[in-house]
Amino acid sequence: MPIYEYVCSACSSKLEIIQKMSDPAPDTCPSCGAKETMARQMSRTTFQLKGGGWYADLYSSVPKDKKKSESSGESSSGSSSGSAAAAEG
Repeated sequence: MPIYEYVCSACSSKLEIIQKMSDPAPDTCPSCGAKETMARQMSRTTFQLKGGGWYADLYSSVPKDKKKSESSGESSSGSSSGSAAAAEG
């Protein structure tokens, strides 16, 4: 369930409530006791990506298949050019 922020128009106190989207706003302010003065505020949300997942797989600059083939190709070509240079020298 989301956390909603409310502010009282009478005393300007703020309140955070965990509630359903369909739940109504609180009737009274817990600080001053004024009725029907609580208004829902727009607040910033958070979004955090952790671990491997769709964003790592689908939005990577180089696909996984190319990463594997490039790393195996570099190691084999590096060793063959090194042995060719050793044979010449």
